[in-house]
Amino acid sequence: MQDKIRNFCIIAHIDHGKSTLADRMMEMTGTVAKREMKSQLLDSMDLEREKGITIKLAPVRMCYKGIHLNLIDTPGHVDFSYEVSRSLQACEGAVLVVDASQGIQAQTLANVYLAMEQDLKIIPVLNKVDLPAADVPRVSKQVINLLGCNESDIIQISAKTGQNVDQVLDAIIERIPSPKGELNSPVRALIFDSYYDDYRGVILYVRLVDGQIKKGEAIHMLATNANGLALEVGHLSPTMCSDPLLDTGEIGYIITNLKTTREARVGDTVSLKKYFD
Repeated sequence: MQDKIRNFCIIAHIDHGKSTLADRMMEMTGTVAKREMKSQLLDSMDLEREKGITIKLAPVRMCYKGIHLNLIDTPGHVDFSYEVSRSLQACEGAVLVVDASQGIQAQTLANVYLAMEQDLKIIPVLNKVDLPAADVPRVSKQVINLLGCNESDIIQISAKTGQNVDQVLDAIIERIPSPKGELNSPVRALIFDSYYDDYRGVILYVRLVDGQIKKGEAIHMLATNANGLALEVGHLSPTMCSDPLLDTGEIGYIITNLKTTREARVGDTVSLKKYFD
């Protein structure tokens, strides 16, 4: 099953078209029906939509050519490097989006270095190539100097019109490795985000590293020693879709009966309580 999974994020400077590219991907993979499509779909906070920036990271699962593509949207703003770093820990690859008219910006560099530290496979993408101000040769040189890649590795797209976005989807399947992990090992899941919902309690966004977590199982947080129940598990597409279990390599959510996010901190590891009894 793991060879049918690709976990990736999109790295870009603010306003280089990251959320637009995510929108096109969801549209092309049929994850969201055209009639439900609105711009910046993963940016759910009012402030994000008003300012056009991504603050909160939102994972989404897309199915393309029989492969589950798990996208973790990352913030592009300089103040959110911690959010970016924990997103990268849950991925095997990153799509680097660079505006063909503006070139590589300082914040993009910082995030690329974070991705390189995590040893992620990076797919370079030039966006907005359809604009009159686009300078593809100059920006391509910048990308080649940064990544040490070949010019043929760089995909030229327009996220707004959808031009060549299918090539990005194909590159994710071909270039990014599938997740490694042991199905029969004790459960380990990385929490890369958590928040409190007034109606449902603490909700964790996790990447399952080893083993599987089933609905209804007793869970244990390694760092805080908190115990709880997995009331519901599932994936986001981009709304919550419940599943019987989360499997090795998958990215999804766990709805818990915990009372506060202090019991399940970002960066903590979720396991099963039975290992600690």
